[in-house]
Amino acid sequence: MYRINNVAQQVGLSQKRIREYEKEGLIKPEREPRTNNRIYSEFEVVQIRRITQLIHERGFTVACLRNLLVLAPCWNIFGCVDREECPAYQNPHQDCWRVMSREQDFRCGPCERCAVYLNRHLAKRGVLERADSQ
Repeated sequence: MYRINNVAQQVGLSQKRIREYEKEGLIKPEREPRTNNRIYSEFEVVQIRRITQLIHERGFTVACLRNLLVLAPCWNIFGCVDREECPAYQNPHQDCWRVMSREQDFRCGPCERCAVYLNRHLAKRGVLERADSQ
């Protein structure tokens, strides 16, 4: 488990940027019960690195990334190395977090802290569909 200053050094981002990722619903670190400080596991560090790569290297905006999180499964976005064994990969027509919630063996990390799960409330729209067309 890491504190935000350690994570910021590991991923090369400011603490403010990491907090913004949390505010945008892209990560959800645990909280220390006594102090309410954010504590990050290796799972969050991996997600922060991938989110940073998508935004800074691939040119995604936060809005575009949130659309991606609604449309694509976690194993695809976060580059799961064990995808052939992943229940979400084996059931591609169901939401990954629905499939994984039935599984006890989370290969990548807990669904309730995954960016895909955190954005499950957003409406699924076609990529080129206008926001005002319903």
